Amino acid sequence: MSAPRSTATALRICPLCEATCGLTLTIEGTQVTGARGDRDDVFSQGFICPKGAAFGEVDSDPDRLKSPLVRKDGILQEATWAEAFDTIAARIRPLVEEHGPNAVGLVLGNPNVHTMAGALYPPLLIGALRTRNLFTASTLDQMPKHVSSGLLFGDPFAVPVPDLDRTAHLLMLGANPLESNGSLCTAPDFPGRLKALRKRGGTLTVVDPRRTRTARLADRHLAIRPGADALFLAALTHTLFDENLTDLGGLAGLVEGVEEVREAVREFTPEAVAAACDLDPTTIRTVARELAAAPSAAVYGRIGSSTVAHGTLASWLVDVLNVLTGNLDRPGGALFPLSATVPAPRPAGPGKGFALGRWTSRVSGHPEAKGELPMAALAEEIETEGEGRVRALITIAGNPVLSAPDGRRLDAALDALDFMVALDPYLNETTRHADVVLPPPPPSQSAHFDFAFNGFAVRNQARFTPAAVPLEEGRMDECEIHARLILAVSGMHGAPPSAVDDLAIDTTLAKAVTQEHSPAHGADPRAFAASLGGTTGPERRLDLMLRLGPYGLTLDALREQPHGIDLGPLRPRLPQLLKTRSGRVELLPAPLAADLPRLRAALHARPDALVLVGRRHLRSNNSWLHNAPSLNGGSNRCTLQVHPEDADRLGLADGKPARITAEGGALEAEVEITDAVRSGVVSLPHGWGHDRPGTRLGVAAARPGVNVNQLLDGSRLDPLSGTAVLNGFPVQVSPLL
Repeated sequence: MSAPRSTATALRICPLCEATCGLTLTIEGTQVTGARGDRDDVFSQGFICPKGAAFGEVDSDPDRLKSPLVRKDGILQEATWAEAFDTIAARIRPLVEEHGPNAVGLVLGNPNVHTMAGALYPPLLIGALRTRNLFTASTLDQMPKHVSSGLLFGDPFAVPVPDLDRTAHLLMLGANPLESNGSLCTAPDFPGRLKALRKRGGTLTVVDPRRTRTARLADRHLAIRPGADALFLAALTHTLFDENLTDLGGLAGLVEGVEEVREAVREFTPEAVAAACDLDPTTIRTVARELAAAPSAAVYGRIGSSTVAHGTLASWLVDVLNVLTGNLDRPGGALFPLSATVPAPRPAGPGKGFALGRWTSRVSGHPEAKGELPMAALAEEIETEGEGRVRALITIAGNPVLSAPDGRRLDAALDALDFMVALDPYLNETTRHADVVLPPPPPSQSAHFDFAFNGFAVRNQARFTPAAVPLEEGRMDECEIHARLILAVSGMHGAPPSAVDDLAIDTTLAKAVTQEHSPAHGADPRAFAASLGGTTGPERRLDLMLRLGPYGLTLDALREQPHGIDLGPLRPRLPQLLKTRSGRVELLPAPLAADLPRLRAALHARPDALVLVGRRHLRSNNSWLHNAPSLNGGSNRCTLQVHPEDADRLGLADGKPARITAEGGALEAEVEITDAVRSGVVSLPHGWGHDRPGTRLGVAAARPGVNVNQLLDGSRLDPLSGTAVLNGFPVQVSPLL
């Protein structure tokens, strides 16, 4: 009879969505057997969603790879860690030496921002590779917001977030936080915060072609025609000028280009946009008046207004409205978070600004944005012969075969690579092509700090959770995997992984000690480095970032406060954070002005008869949670939602299959007739299509669904950001007889 396993609890920040809720894990032996919300967490205060509750199930998924895989004689086989990194070093360097650094492409997926390793090491890997062929999930999601923020404020990471807990009026476009838990707005219990807004007498307006759970909570739901968000926002802006409702408040001396914006939106009257938006002009004016009259207000747009033809213009106009109503950078409006790990603020003044198109993609000439090329261009960069062709690919926590347009084409292109490395826990639709797969351990075996999401949080705070259970024998810490990968591709294979962290620390301190505003100014860099706390390289780097940050925290201080340190509500930060060349908010930058004729043309375009939009599921996050049984069921279904009028017109029956056709191909999906989607619009969720051979995703493969992005051929992009148009594109739907 075996001895009973010991039971313990441990704290862990949930890494499964952007809400970053605190969890209390129940651990039996070394296995997580339960998860509940941490009531003492300074940020989430006990909130938990179905994803967080399934942490243990995700953590112990039997399909997670435990050992590296190396392709031998065409077959992926288990190998040692040494063999895996030896193979990478032996294959990557010769390709770079023969064909140059751009012969290696790098793909970074969404889960990178959910781990410490994914935040700390990819920038170093990019520096080591020196490639311009960088592709990330940003051009399938939020890149328009980075571009508009870069152009307005000089910093693509200066993203204002709605002050949810203090605003009196929230206008939300293309967002469904009751399902997604929020995006570019890190807010545990987003649903509760919206309910609190209404309870205190505030107003919530939701603009969405679907009557989502969020829309049903709102005071007003506007079922806009998909893709018309920028036109609607331009009409609101026009109305503010036309009715003398603009009031910049404390921003008056910090903004340039107001009159230029007035002229730029002159044609976008509510009457002019009404047909394209399918909204009543009177309603548009009412929304603008209420926005201007509210004691505090915030406009917030997300993926539904981002992954459309005018995504960057829509993202820009969101903040134009916040500026013109005096709600940018004020409590209750849209504020800039201040993370504990960003460098201490520099003095206010002009900066270097933000540039687009510093280089272009080789084949189609797409301009870079924030150092990245469109993910939709990856396949052609592999397929097309010539100098600079992507011959080797490194993917880190990415599955572009499902997440990017035209997965079949990319699937075939990956087979044409000379070499591919994947850092991923699964053999999925993309990583099945790899020659080497490096699997990180389950999240319970890794420490956690949210570098990325604290920069978008609705309240300033800092939380660190150490690994909940020891690293399993035979596994390698995720940070060490990243460090050894950097060494293998940079010609330093065989050096200790600590060399990567030491170099990062030395480089950071060499700059910090020369900056007058830095807490390390004038210090001896060696002595400063020697004083850092932490037992590992990544912990020392975290401690350094905290010490050089705006609050002067340390890792030891976070360890002493296991439920986190509350750093207070968001506060005004202008003009200090501005990095534009003028040192002011530049309200109409030239690239945005140059794109406005395209928006004017949309005023007169004939609307498509039927367009498709995606949708979120509370029990899912893109393509990477479909292998957990408790998350792959219930309402988390890959169905085609159709309005009753459209179903009757097209001869579709509920529960029966239909054929969906667009420029990229055709799919078959089960019809779900519902008035939750407006007429003229159908909806199919993203992240599905787990039906390719050679994967090891048993639960997902048993209920594969279809890949909505296969309906696209990759030609539809927002030109400023390179973001794929994944919403509001035309389709044809017919019953399968």
